[in-house]
Amino acid sequence: MICLSDAGKRYNREWIFRHFNYNFELGQSYAITGPNGSGKSTLLQVVSGSMYANEGKIQFTINNKVCADENVYKHVSICAPYLEVIEEMTLTEFLDFHQGFKSFIPGMSSDKAISIIGLEKARNKQIRYFSSGMKQRIKLAQCVFSDTAIVLLDEPCTNLDKEGIDMYHSLVTDYCNDRLLIVSSNDEVEYKFCNHLINISNYKIR
Repeated sequence: MICLSDAGKRYNREWIFRHFNYNFELGQSYAITGPNGSGKSTLLQVVSGSMYANEGKIQFTINNKVCADENVYKHVSICAPYLEVIEEMTLTEFLDFHQGFKSFIPGMSSDKAISIIGLEKARNKQIRYFSSGMKQRIKLAQCVFSDTAIVLLDEPCTNLDKEGIDMYHSLVTDYCNDRLLIVSSNDEVEYKFCNHLINISNYKIR
C-alpha cells in the first residue's frame, strides 16, 4: 500500500497539487487524469518515491511492514517518456543488463520478453537504430516484466501504433492484475481498464 497524507508538491512558489490524501492498494488499478501540464507526471514521481513532496507524508507498506524510503525503489518499476534506454546496447544486452539491477518476474527471460513485445528480428540490433515505437515497447517490457509489486505507467502508449496499443493492453491483462498499477494519462485508451480515477485538477490550489 502507498498512503499519502496531506501531500503537496510545489515548484518555486507554485503548488502543483496540495492536500492530497489517498491510499493506493495492491491488486487495484488507478488512473491519474487531467489536462497537459496539470501535474500528473509530478504526482506519479512523488508516488514512485523518486521525488519528495514538499509537505505531508508518504508511507509505503510492503507485506504489512513499513518500507524505508531508501528501499522503495526495489518494489517499484516505472515506464515514462522522459526515461531513456541505453542506445549503444543491443536489445538483448539491454534487457540482460536491466536484470542485473531488477530481476524479471518468475518464468520471464530476455528472450521471452523480446518475443512477447514482438521484436525478435531486432534482438541483436543496437537500440539507437530503433524507431520511437520500438523503444516504447522496450520501456514497457523492462517495467512490466520487472519483479515488483508496484507498476507505474506514464503515458504508456506514447509513439505506439494500433498493434502496439493492443500489445500494451495484453501486457496489463496478463501481468498486472495482482499488482498495484497506476497510469498517468489524459487518454482513455491508456487507462480504460482502471478501477479508480483521480483527477489531479481536484487537488489544485484555488
